[in-house]
Amino acid sequence: MRFDTLAVRGGYGEPSALANEGAICEPAYLSPAQHFASSEHMRQALSGEADGWIYTRIDNPTVRQLETTIAALEAYGGGFTATATVFSSGMAALFMAATALVADDPARPKPNIVLPAACYGGSFMLFRERFQQDRGIELRWIQDSLDLGEWERAIDGNTRFALCEVPCNPLLRMTDIPALARITSAHDVPLMVDATLSSPAVMRPLVLGADIVVHSVSKSMSASGLSIAGAVVSRPGICCPHPRQEMRADFAGFLKRGPQRDTGVILSPFNALQSLADLRSLRSRMQIMGRSAQRLAEVLAAHPAVAETYYPGLPGMPGHEIARRDMVLVDSEMEPGGQENCFGYLMSVRMRGGIPAARAFLDGLQIFWRANDLGRIKSTATIPSISTHSQLSEAEKKLGGIPGDLVRLSVGCEHEDDIIADAVQALDRVRKVAA
Repeated sequence: MRFDTLAVRGGYGEPSALANEGAICEPAYLSPAQHFASSEHMRQALSGEADGWIYTRIDNPTVRQLETTIAALEAYGGGFTATATVFSSGMAALFMAATALVADDPARPKPNIVLPAACYGGSFMLFRERFQQDRGIELRWIQDSLDLGEWERAIDGNTRFALCEVPCNPLLRMTDIPALARITSAHDVPLMVDATLSSPAVMRPLVLGADIVVHSVSKSMSASGLSIAGAVVSRPGICCPHPRQEMRADFAGFLKRGPQRDTGVILSPFNALQSLADLRSLRSRMQIMGRSAQRLAEVLAAHPAVAETYYPGLPGMPGHEIARRDMVLVDSEMEPGGQENCFGYLMSVRMRGGIPAARAFLDGLQIFWRANDLGRIKSTATIPSISTHSQLSEAEKKLGGIPGDLVRLSVGCEHEDDIIADAVQALDRVRKVAA
């Protein structure tokens, strides 16, 4: 089946429908617990000898449908079967995946994590506070994610995993995933990619060589804005020297059977159903949002009030050629127009006039919502230094390259003419203020 068909059908076919009174849509199993046919059935399910969802803190049929669908989309075209486990949020997914990979291993007494300093502010805080501060794990910050030599120098035998965001939030920097995967695999280190901004409709890191993918499903996949969710997806047999064979064989499944079960950070079935409904139209939404974002980025880059524009689709952007290679609308090569790049919906700009101009631009927007959300059908805008990265010190903001006059724009599904007109009128207002 093609990508769109997998997104619509997922793992729910005719047998599933007939087992649910013929319902052609996945039912919402809101029950907190499963009834067992007998004590022996109960024993087998709880021991893992037989399949069973048991209790919604542990598993749920609706949640399983979302996991099956996301796994199929991430492995599309890869020739392998992926596994997915969904969580209550993207941050919960990232935390649980990272925690499992840094679990105590006496054979490697000095653990470190390698990741770019230019990353989402919540991720920066997570690793600084929960891993460096709480666990004493060394963080090795990469300054230039395109510099493979810097990655090579940072990764060693004590590296528990390498993490990158592709593209990163909010500077939209790229990383060469296949090249980095060759470096990490040579050290038997798992490569984890946060692909929230691209989604499997544009880029599938597992197919490019990564071991693990994490998503804030709340964004591109759940574009209606009605649910919060996260996901960890893994390929079979990840690179990892950890002594637990079951973790290496099926990492996402390991998280579901152990850490998630024990901590209760599972997604609610209602949010899983909302995400499933949104996921069905993922590819077409990414195409619409990507086309509008490309046009807007070109307009912003040419406007006299804008000093810099960060968007992977602009030829002058560092990493543009990597983006051209890796960020491709899935299955577009099978259509009459041929292969189509999709560089995503997120971009950032710096204003001429510094922080006052950035504030004036944000305040002048009328269609863009002033909000910290992104990847939704509604366009949003924010200033990262006072929002998503506000908890970082000035030194940390400088380390991550987050200036005070940076404005982040997330392009939604409004008509592109209206989106562009709104940005232009706000920019014109900035010029009047400056004059």
